[in-house]
Amino acid sequence: MLDKLVNGFESHLFRNRMWVILSFILMTGFLGFQASQLKMDAAFSKNIPLNHAYMQTYTKHQKDFGGANSIMVAVEDTSGDIFNPVFFEALKNVHDQLFFIPGVERSQVKSLYSPSTRFTEVVEDGFAGGPVIPADFTNDDYSLGVVRENVEKAGIVGRLIAIDYSAAMVSAQLMEFDPQTGEPLDTIAFANQLEQELRGQFQNENIKIHIIGFAKMAGDVAEGAKGVLLFFLIAIAITAVMVYLFSKSIVLTVLPLICSLMAVVWQLGLLTVVGFGLDPMSILVPFLVFAIGVSHGVQMINGVRSRVVQGQATKAASASAFRTLLIPGGVALLSDTVGFLTLLAIDIGIIRELAISASLGVAVIILTNLILLPLVISYTDLSKLTVDKAKKEKVERFWLSMSKFATPKYAVVVLVCTAVLYAFGFQQSANMKIGDLQGGAPALHLDSRYNQDTFFITEKFSITTDVMSVIVEATPEACTYHSVLTQIEQFEWMVANTPGVESTVSLSSIAKKVNAGFNEGNPKWEVLPRTTASLVQAVGRVPTTSGLLNSNCSVMPVYLFLKDHKAETIEVVIAKVKHVAAQLNTPELQFKLASGPVGVMAATNEAVSEAQLPMMLYVYGAVFVLCLISFKSIKATIAVIIPLYVVSTLAQALMTWLDIGLAVSTLPVIALGVGIGVDYGIYILSTMSQKLTKGMQVQQAYYEALVERGSAVIFTGLTLAIGVSTWFFSALKFQMDMGILLTFMFLVNMLGAIIILPALSALFWPKRK
Repeated sequence: MLDKLVNGFESHLFRNRMWVILSFILMTGFLGFQASQLKMDAAFSKNIPLNHAYMQTYTKHQKDFGGANSIMVAVEDTSGDIFNPVFFEALKNVHDQLFFIPGVERSQVKSLYSPSTRFTEVVEDGFAGGPVIPADFTNDDYSLGVVRENVEKAGIVGRLIAIDYSAAMVSAQLMEFDPQTGEPLDTIAFANQLEQELRGQFQNENIKIHIIGFAKMAGDVAEGAKGVLLFFLIAIAITAVMVYLFSKSIVLTVLPLICSLMAVVWQLGLLTVVGFGLDPMSILVPFLVFAIGVSHGVQMINGVRSRVVQGQATKAASASAFRTLLIPGGVALLSDTVGFLTLLAIDIGIIRELAISASLGVAVIILTNLILLPLVISYTDLSKLTVDKAKKEKVERFWLSMSKFATPKYAVVVLVCTAVLYAFGFQQSANMKIGDLQGGAPALHLDSRYNQDTFFITEKFSITTDVMSVIVEATPEACTYHSVLTQIEQFEWMVANTPGVESTVSLSSIAKKVNAGFNEGNPKWEVLPRTTASLVQAVGRVPTTSGLLNSNCSVMPVYLFLKDHKAETIEVVIAKVKHVAAQLNTPELQFKLASGPVGVMAATNEAVSEAQLPMMLYVYGAVFVLCLISFKSIKATIAVIIPLYVVSTLAQALMTWLDIGLAVSTLPVIALGVGIGVDYGIYILSTMSQKLTKGMQVQQAYYEALVERGSAVIFTGLTLAIGVSTWFFSALKFQMDMGILLTFMFLVNMLGAIIILPALSALFWPKRK
């Protein structure tokens, strides 16, 4: 039945091949125009699991306490002392310039020049205070001396002033929307503005500007992603050379490359049609689409070439190759597509967009490389193609030696080695960490400017972006009750003694300092007042702009400043917070995770961890069902899946050895590797199954499959691996990590298809004669 449908489809296509080709050209023109309208898109909200419990708390209180999308600008004096007129002039300029950049929440801009930056001191009559930089500041030596005294009274050293007085901080929260246009904030354009209007204008031999925050990181990643175009061109050149060496024909080299590039154009155009942009992380997908397209194109030209050499006319050879490869190629590409769609199970916008982008691209390859390519080849003249008999005999001898893997004697050795490798890989993969394993921005190399800025701020300031806030929800006016603040104090003390927590701050700890101030600064009075009147007096000195309480005092965050945002640090702190919160939570007082940049990372890590197993089950489930439909055999399906599973386990072990954490950027690689790796096994086994159905011996069936498809399978694995191996030299750390993992999976999946799969076949069909 299926054969009749394929034959009818082939007959219809080749009778109307000119019209089909013209329709492809017209569609390529339309989608090419759409692709030219594609824009980079790196919204902060796409990087977080919005439905996670932590992020529900985060968004609920974002308006009162700001979000995790913040910017820190450290202005450094190269002489090592900020108290000079030149520095304070530069600091004021940076503050003012940042204040007026569209997208900045102006009420949240903080620096020495902010009116909310005040000092308080205990004097004979009680309290005295005012702005750290007074209204009559004249930027001379006398005024700078006053500011120095006020800085020390304000207790902002380590927060707004570097510990060694070599730099000062300007920080700000960002809006989700551009107030001028009403559109979502263009993060990459905003990052370019920061670079041009802050670093570009004010950095000189006396002043250095250091900028960190999600928006700046996204801008640097987008800048590094421009290098992907160069890698894409290099990959095209390498692929062209290798395809020519394989086909020995200019025509058979150019046509699969054109059809694969057409698939990329279609994919980019369809992204615009469905309303998506191109995120810096998913900018790698077009290369994968091109590589997958070439791999299936090589199978097609290999099928046509072998038939032409045997004496068939080009049109007949193209039609025959189309009939032979449509089902296995279609099943392989459908497996890729469904495998990528399983990434939709992960509740993170950026991964879901990558899933849709990759799925569209791979689905398009069915049209461009399984349908269009043979139609175009049918118009060419390949009659001059010849075969080198000596080389052919040499290759066939190699295939004959390879076919021994399909005999019981060699199969036992292969399967025992596979089992040992799997056991070792499984043990190592158990140690794989969830999250980032390095300091700074994991998407960038440690020596990148962004990470160097991060390390400078971490070294010079006691407060960085590695902050997590635990939201304390209570009843209105709860902060005027001694029992409430005592409970917050107890929580803060227990969490502050957790490894990885550098410091903490809450309304409770500040109220104690204020109470001591009301009592001549005596340290003995640094306690929480027991009477409501005294407590109101202490808490009343803390404004809502401090971020320590909301307007009716029903929500009071506890800020935890961590030494870094490595996976292990976050895991330990989150576990401790959950444990302490479970002890102290009451119906009237709840300690809820989490807000702040590290809170977002914790939610992301948990979302990735929870999605890992379901994603793998979906991927393998989809591959299993499609292979079962295609081969109609449980044995054949298992023979395809076992090598894939072994390689996936070894890839996770490799991540452990190389200190690559399972994060948003690396999680999709496993699904991508399985989706693309299944192609090798399907092409080999589709030929074998035809021979086995006719009663052929397993070794002979495998030998003939190698003669027909082996060269294309090995060539594809090598070409894909060489293409992605160029990513080792990328300016983006996550691209380099993806390159390492994909190179490993492309190569080892190919080896699994030509070594483990025949060994399993010998095990599953042992008595066939």
